[in-house]
Amino acid sequence: MLLDGVTAVVTGAARGLGRACATRFAEEGADLVLVDVADDVAGVPYPLGSAAQLEHTAKLCREFGACVLTEAADVRDFAACEAVAARALDRFGAVQALVNGAGIAAPSGKAVHEIGGDEWQLMIDTDLTGAWHMMKAFVPSMIARREGSVVNVASTAGLVGYRHFAGYVAAKHGLIGLTKAAALDYAPFRVRVNALCPGSVRDDPLVEGRMLAEIARSLDVAVEEHEEVFSRRQPMNRLIEPQDVAGAALWLSGRDSRQVTGATVTVDGGFTAM
Repeated sequence: MLLDGVTAVVTGAARGLGRACATRFAEEGADLVLVDVADDVAGVPYPLGSAAQLEHTAKLCREFGACVLTEAADVRDFAACEAVAARALDRFGAVQALVNGAGIAAPSGKAVHEIGGDEWQLMIDTDLTGAWHMMKAFVPSMIARREGSVVNVASTAGLVGYRHFAGYVAAKHGLIGLTKAAALDYAPFRVRVNALCPGSVRDDPLVEGRMLAEIARSLDVAVEEHEEVFSRRQPMNRLIEPQDVAGAALWLSGRDSRQVTGATVTVDGGFTAM
């Protein structure tokens, strides 16, 4: 049990990579605080995770024996993040791992000069500032205990550019920069901060993923063809599975990576090696 005795917070937990990480952590012995906006957000052109999906993730985790606290919270709201931290620490006493998985892929599909101010701010607030808010809320308790691991789920878009995705690319590049700076700030306190950069992740029905389909839609790629189109861009000629990413998050959150901080770990089938 690689996470026996660990309490982990996972944002974006209602579905997709958040659910994959949460269930894998539960399987390895962790108790969970599952956070999701659990509602649609104005300006995001597709449905986000729901309260029912968040509760389903919790059910799957409990089947592994995990104690689970669910929290409907918008990571753009720092007061909401603080309230989540207060309830989590009251319930579990300590949090040893934080996985910042909450994020959106759209509004996208526009050249830089075509992006609206509200669209830009929505992307930055969700994909970058949200992670900062959760770190502000949870890292002080980790510092006090001299233990903790933060995994910021970035993207290959944090390492390279993508046409018509400037807001997403900027947010994910910023998230990697935040990770490196925070790793140096917190290293003296044995709190580690790392970035995880998935490539094109298959929308596995088991985790109710839809991120890749939404990226395809923003790029005007036909939904019925998008898996084949994205697979052709991967050196290993296959899409990344959610469990591939969850396995990397598990390693970064566990004891086997205790000397790893400030790292950018890619799970992209070799895409960024090209």
